[in-house]
Amino acid sequence: MNYQIMGETVPAVEFTLNKGESIYTQSGSMSWKTPNIKMETNTRGGLAKGLGRMLAGESLFMNTYTSEADNEKIAFSSRVPGSVLPIDLTNSPGIIIQKGAFLCAENSIDCQITLTKRFSAGLFGGEGFILEKLSGNGTTFLEIDGDKKELELAAGQVIQVDTGNVVAFETTISYEVETVKGLGNIFFGGEGLFLTRLTGPGKVVLQTLNFNDFAGRIISLIPGR
Repeated sequence: MNYQIMGETVPAVEFTLNKGESIYTQSGSMSWKTPNIKMETNTRGGLAKGLGRMLAGESLFMNTYTSEADNEKIAFSSRVPGSVLPIDLTNSPGIIIQKGAFLCAENSIDCQITLTKRFSAGLFGGEGFILEKLSGNGTTFLEIDGDKKELELAAGQVIQVDTGNVVAFETTISYEVETVKGLGNIFFGGEGLFLTRLTGPGKVVLQTLNFNDFAGRIISLIPGR
């Protein structure tokens, strides 16, 4: 399998598949393909896994595309301005991703729900109690809103992030939510009540665009009746 990431504003990843090679994505993410690629739709792992993905913000059904000939093309596009990030999970314990970050993956990659280690992180963190874990031998492709920032945190090193700017982190990263200190900061700071605290060691991927905030600003400008 070969791939090419194209475009700068709203990018896409185009795959060249040989006979028998497969790629899967959530429902509705395919942009274009050549005729000799067969689509199969299912819950990928059973109804329980599908419902779990729904709780994590993804689709109930997944589409698997399998090439029936050599040199067939298929592409998946991001949904908002940003970038596409390939991550090779071979020999890795896996990564945790926030809802909406998954674009597509090789068929050898397993996608399953995972609970945050602390209940408070899911209850107040703004991205839901259920996240997704990706693992396996192969490559997954993540959708980044805006530009990406990749960090390698040393053991015990901490970074505080607005939750909507977190894309993914390795399973070695400790994830929790902490309250912004100071009543004045809480009520007048404009940054919300909580921040996500990520503690190393491990890799963290951040994005510059918090899409929920962006959408909220657009909604606030829509004239009412």
